[in-house]
Amino acid sequence: MDAACPIACWLKCILNCRSVRKVLSADHYLDKPNGATDSTRSRQNLRDIGAKILAHRSCPRTREERELTSGAVLWRGMVMVRASGSGDSSQRSEQRIEPFLLSVLSHRLEAIGREMVNTVMKASRSAVIKNSRDMSCGLLTYDHRLLCVEDVVPVHVTALELTTIPITEFFDDIKEGDAFINNCPYTGATHHADITVCVPVFCDGEPMFWTLSRSHHADIGAPIPSTYLPEAATIYEEGIHLPCVRVQENFKDKHDIIRMCRTKIRIGEIWYGDYLAQVGACRTAERRLKELVERYGKQTIKDFIEDWMEYGERRAIAEIKKLPKGTWTYKTCHDPVPTVADDGVPVKVSVTIHPDEGMVTVDARDNIDCVPGGINLSEACATASCRIGVFYNLDASIPHNQGSASRINVLLRDGCVVGRPKYPAGTSVATTNVNSRLITAVTCCFAQLGMPYGMGEFAYSQSSSEAVISGTDPRKGNHPYVNQVFIGYGSGPGMHGYDGWLLSGAACDGGQMRLDSIEIDESMYPIIIESRKLAKDSLGPGEWDGGPALEGEFGPLVGEMTAFWGSDGDVAPPRGVLGGMDSAQSSNWKRHRNGELEKLEPFASDVFLPGEMLRFVTCAGGGYGDPARRDPAKVAATANREWISVGRAKSAYKVSLQLSDNGVDYIVNDEATERLRKAVEAER
Repeated sequence: MDAACPIACWLKCILNCRSVRKVLSADHYLDKPNGATDSTRSRQNLRDIGAKILAHRSCPRTREERELTSGAVLWRGMVMVRASGSGDSSQRSEQRIEPFLLSVLSHRLEAIGREMVNTVMKASRSAVIKNSRDMSCGLLTYDHRLLCVEDVVPVHVTALELTTIPITEFFDDIKEGDAFINNCPYTGATHHADITVCVPVFCDGEPMFWTLSRSHHADIGAPIPSTYLPEAATIYEEGIHLPCVRVQENFKDKHDIIRMCRTKIRIGEIWYGDYLAQVGACRTAERRLKELVERYGKQTIKDFIEDWMEYGERRAIAEIKKLPKGTWTYKTCHDPVPTVADDGVPVKVSVTIHPDEGMVTVDARDNIDCVPGGINLSEACATASCRIGVFYNLDASIPHNQGSASRINVLLRDGCVVGRPKYPAGTSVATTNVNSRLITAVTCCFAQLGMPYGMGEFAYSQSSSEAVISGTDPRKGNHPYVNQVFIGYGSGPGMHGYDGWLLSGAACDGGQMRLDSIEIDESMYPIIIESRKLAKDSLGPGEWDGGPALEGEFGPLVGEMTAFWGSDGDVAPPRGVLGGMDSAQSSNWKRHRNGELEKLEPFASDVFLPGEMLRFVTCAGGGYGDPARRDPAKVAATANREWISVGRAKSAYKVSLQLSDNGVDYIVNDEATERLRKAVEAER
């Protein structure tokens, strides 16, 4: 165990503290049905243990740690700040339950969330859900407060509370055994492809929670076999919308609703299987939450919820207080979309940090009105994206619950392309393209604070490597198929101290989705993936590089394959910040049978015959910091991975490389590199 690691030191102190083991053993703290000891004496014992843990620390404490942990108990790396801590929320109430139990119950909720995710992945039928993980699950309190999200796609869940609020407005007879479907962007959903199953959880007749499962369905009954419809100006041109529809009653499907969906949606049996997987996840979480309440008691769980929210808020306040005060603005622009936004979609965001108040305000109101197409954001996506951009710049261990979210004030405008859309504006592409630009704009506002804040621009979506493909499979009796593939993916941006996350995807994904398995895709669909590799000289150079792009080719093995895609980054690639350089542009091509390459439009569809290939080059991540300050040894390592060329090393990083004695690997020519970098410094 590394003595220099603060978390390792805490764990070591806890494990070595006999008093901790004695109390846990004597009072059976973790096993008691009501979750707490019976006496004030035991409560004081736990506080004494916290003091002993602090006294036995074996590593130095920083000033920030001393401020944050003043009057605190630490458990499993979690800082439990009591009422004496900093921030306005600390004055509201004394802690209701012991910090040990707070940790136990919060981890229990995380386990429930993971079980939900695993249920959806194991039981779903669509590859986009079970292989690519374009799905998320979460827990809310019944009064619509974000309680727990774990191992999920950020854009799906960061404003999850908006999904259930309309349900309680529409229905005054919600009861145990009900389940609701919501995929309408005008009733709190992200976009129509993200069907969300919502189940109310009653404990002894009292509604206490919502369990939610949100999955991206490859088809939702649109006029064409795709859920991304950039030219769909209104929701009337999209697929089926279910605005908070009761789909189960007394734990049984309402067959008229199911019949309607199976009739409208292509390959209805696949859709129904995916729906059942979502129901299974929600019902599993419902049982687990009831077991939790039965074990610890309703009042203990209610107290935990309030303490958990306040803990999230205190942690967010403490992090925001470390930031400088001021307002910063960033502008980016989505590529042109023919007939929808011929000049592109500019996105402008201002971020104001109020460290004294522990608040961050994100203002996205100064943007254009809704455009006549499907690239407008829903309110859920716009709200989530503004929060995501801030969360990306705060400590990752902060709970992403309603408490921490309450410290981010999001300002949106009605009828705005990145705000609250005006009905019936189309929003079928709300989760990805312009949405990723919005998240990136927020994160890059932080970069203007200077190092070590912020990050470069993320890779953008959706190149043809993420196309929705459809056709019939002659190998299976010409059975139809529709699915979004993730054969290629972009990479993350550079940030202070770290290169970009390889193949993490766009900003909206947060690295949570998976690249498709070549073998699984080829076994499920009549396609062949000819190649897939990292693209040389595609990454955004920096003191910390953006991650590289991916390039490859795929096409039908037998029969026709129709592909739909909507690529951003072909014109305006991800930019670097603080002297970091831009990444290469993405691109889409058709390789004909004679080998000739034809460049394709960024937003398009095409039919491919056997022998024809869809070629893609995804976006890469933008660089962070001056590439001429990058460690030359790291530049040589990147060249030896074949991510950059020798010429790129010289032009971007001012590093001269030469072959080593083995004639294979590159090494740094120190003298030539020193001359190159001195020349750069002289020019400045």
